[in-house]
Amino acid sequence: MNSLLDGLPDTQRRLLADAPPGADLAARPMLAVLSDRREFDGGWVFERKLDGIRVLAVRDGGRVRLLSRNGNALNRTYPEIIDALARQTCADFTVDGEIVAFHRGRTDFARLQQRIQLTDPDQARTSGVAVTYYLFDLLRLDGQDTTRLPLRARKSLLRRALEFRSPLRLTAHRNQGGQEQLDQACARGWEGLIAKRADGRYVPRRSPDWLKLKCEAGQELVVGGFTEPAGSRVGFGALLVGYCGDGRLRYAGKVGTGYDRRLLRDLRGRLDALETKRSPFADEVREQRVHWVRPELVAQIGFTEWTRDGKLRHPRFLGLRDDKKPSEVVRERPGGGQRPVQAGATAAGANRASGRPV
Repeated sequence: MNSLLDGLPDTQRRLLADAPPGADLAARPMLAVLSDRREFDGGWVFERKLDGIRVLAVRDGGRVRLLSRNGNALNRTYPEIIDALARQTCADFTVDGEIVAFHRGRTDFARLQQRIQLTDPDQARTSGVAVTYYLFDLLRLDGQDTTRLPLRARKSLLRRALEFRSPLRLTAHRNQGGQEQLDQACARGWEGLIAKRADGRYVPRRSPDWLKLKCEAGQELVVGGFTEPAGSRVGFGALLVGYCGDGRLRYAGKVGTGYDRRLLRDLRGRLDALETKRSPFADEVREQRVHWVRPELVAQIGFTEWTRDGKLRHPRFLGLRDDKKPSEVVRERPGGGQRPVQAGATAAGANRASGRPV
């Protein structure tokens, strides 16, 4: 066994399990629950909420893999991350983290968007968009499954097992958090905080042991249509977006800001390729000059709040995501009150169930 693992207390060593190279520990990452909780005891740690994409990294010997949270391979998009992980002295690990891009000292998803769509390693390296991989958890180390260890123990092992040089960073954490700390985070322009139970295990699902404390409302939503541009606007006027609820695609409103002219044109091309004749939404959409599309694109949307009738207030487009399936997009509610898609339902299947073609 690795000397780092040898140094664990006997009670923790008994929690380890064999996980040889190739063990499928990275199939599903642990996910946080949106929460409005602001009071915590000493059993929690707090990390900065980063505005990037979730990525699991697996190294077994000379092979390194980067995987999105829905299992897509990302090696060709982030070759400098692959290089940094391949240089590590430790040759057998699975880690969890977030890839971000910075703009004026803040993580910026819109800037990261310029890298997300690249699949040519040479283009990625010369794109001019530098990325950083912030690591915050350890799932496997030297043939041992570490997911049943307490979070503090996993973080300690992670810090000692890898060397953190650009573009790799260790995600810092604090032992105190609450409304005051969240206010400070928001004043710095952060997305918010992630609160994690210090003694919690790593589980491959959404868990109340990890809580999202957000500065600004925001989440992924499915694109189901768009409006024609008006005046000097090019491309389109606004995206029509929704989320999966009760086995159907529910309409959440239109998003008309957050685009530049190039993005408007590029997105129009992708939308035209998905156009269909009938609305994919279960709800009535009262907009003029509408084009419907198959619900296959997922967009990151920032907004101030949900209205009483379930629509977005002051929404803005942040970017497209390819690390989440449309069928996984549900409305996030503080306290973990998310309403999951019915068993077996998908965005497309939901529309078939309601008699709406996709």
